[in-house]
Amino acid sequence: MKQILPGIWQWSWFSEEKQFNFNGLLLTIGEHKILVDPPAMSSEASAMVRRHAPIDYILITNRDHLREASTYQREFCCQLYIPEADAALMEAKPTKTYKDGELLPGGIWAIQLNDQKSPGESALFIDRGRGIMIVGDALIGRPPGAVGLLPAEKYVDIEKAKEGLGRLLKYNFESLLVGDGDSILTGAKQQVAQLLVRS
Repeated sequence: MKQILPGIWQWSWFSEEKQFNFNGLLLTIGEHKILVDPPAMSSEASAMVRRHAPIDYILITNRDHLREASTYQREFCCQLYIPEADAALMEAKPTKTYKDGELLPGGIWAIQLNDQKSPGESALFIDRGRGIMIVGDALIGRPPGAVGLLPAEKYVDIEKAKEGLGRLLKYNFESLLVGDGDSILTGAKQQVAQLLVRS
């Protein structure tokens, strides 16, 4: 686990199948300690999370990023938030579901992205400093320093999916923290804009 921004740590689990990292985040925002899209933790990552205990919340960005959240919800006795539009598609017992435009714990804004792989696909925006955008499957951090889309067959309509992602550009963010691949800590909005123009 490594600290990537002030108050934000990331740990990764390498997927042999996908050939990139599945990432989880530990956010410390004010009094709140939050995990996002948590994959399995190494003993070192678990020890770091425990040093920040108690964990208050786990936030999930889409139905496929539940990962180890149910295990950690029990382990840390914390609340689990999932997108309302994905709730019926997930085998989880959330504490709460959230919708587009909702202000989540820690002052995190939920941004639902239309026409993505799953109906509830959401980005999480932290409006502090130079802005931080967190995404699940909406964007993949690959190759390092750039972003890409999932394979076209994952979408009903890839052109509509790209239009849906354009909503991200309405927000001012410097960092893009991805659930899959490599996060971009500076200049991220420009990379997203280039992808949507290019693809």
